[in-house]
Amino acid sequence: MLIEERAKNWERMKALMDAAETRESKRLESTEVEEYEKLESDVEDFSKQIDMRTRHEARETAIEKTPLRDVRMLPGGGEPAGKLDADEEKRMAEYRRFLVTGEHRSLQADSDTEGGFLLAPQTLAAALIANVKNQTFVRQMATVEAITQAQSLGVVSLDTDFGAADWTQELTQSTVDEALRLGKRELKPIPLTKETKLSRTLVRRTAGKAEDLVIDRLGYQFGVTNENAFLNGSGAGQPLGVFTASAQGVSTARDVSTGNTTTDIRGDGLIEAQHTLKGQYWGKASWLFHRDAVKQIRKLKTGDGQYIWTPGLNGGLSNQILGMPYVMSEYAPNTFTTGLYAGILGDWSFYWIVDALQLEIQVLNELYARTNQYGYIGRMETDGMPVLEEAFVRVKLA
Repeated sequence: MLIEERAKNWERMKALMDAAETRESKRLESTEVEEYEKLESDVEDFSKQIDMRTRHEARETAIEKTPLRDVRMLPGGGEPAGKLDADEEKRMAEYRRFLVTGEHRSLQADSDTEGGFLLAPQTLAAALIANVKNQTFVRQMATVEAITQAQSLGVVSLDTDFGAADWTQELTQSTVDEALRLGKRELKPIPLTKETKLSRTLVRRTAGKAEDLVIDRLGYQFGVTNENAFLNGSGAGQPLGVFTASAQGVSTARDVSTGNTTTDIRGDGLIEAQHTLKGQYWGKASWLFHRDAVKQIRKLKTGDGQYIWTPGLNGGLSNQILGMPYVMSEYAPNTFTTGLYAGILGDWSFYWIVDALQLEIQVLNELYARTNQYGYIGRMETDGMPVLEEAFVRVKLA
């Protein structure tokens, strides 16, 4: 098993270091250096494989173990649940027939009269929403709301709190504190579209699995677009990301660079960041880094050359940094130079995502006919932003 193999490699790496400690030079021999580097490379690969397998198993549970024929959309674009009614069963059967034969006689009453496009069944959109969630770390951890009637969702924020209570005497007049100020964070779902193409021949030859192809590709495209915006979005015509300094989200007051250098994340810097976060958020807090940052942290050593990070390399233990879980995203910062962000720690339930309307999938059966392809366009409306900045702290380089 991958976890056990990783643990064995780690134990061998420690044994090599322990052997070097018994020598006067405190150094590894050339053959040991070569072996150590090979083991280190394997540990990195095992960790990557474990992370990939964990994501795959989560996706399998959400999608492959939930047959498309047994799900339907909840009002407002919620999670799939329940069994199909007769009309939806008919639509799904007609949709599959269309994918194989190109016919869509009764699939959609209001589809383009010249066969320009049609809407895929709601069951396909339901499974796609589940796949988008699996592709997006932030969406998995955030608070997600769906709105069907209102144009936006207002979230009350605590902009300024009262000061501490005053110790007084029995007859002493209390001091009035008028510092409390409430604000409002407004989340207004923004249209998002993604388009993909599939070979007609491939679709016909995989008739029973064509939906899986659509779900996989559109789910990936929507997922990574969401993830990038939730981390780096400007807030103007797109979600507000946690790595975008803003008074409406996470301001620069939550940046911690103490303990880091201009090019490296250091152990002291991670400890400073962790202890900037109030204790009440620790129970649900997670780190988020780019894989390059995790690699840099993993290589931290003590003065005698021992690796500092061991918990995540021991068999049976989940990957953690300073006792807190972490996730890796390709859209987290990975340019390590003066004054730039290197990661973030936070209680992600205070990142809110608002979805509106049911996700639609249009099948373009004429536009790409010349190249023997179907086009698929997915459309959704979503917005997101941090609603309580003190629940987050950003790791910054000095």
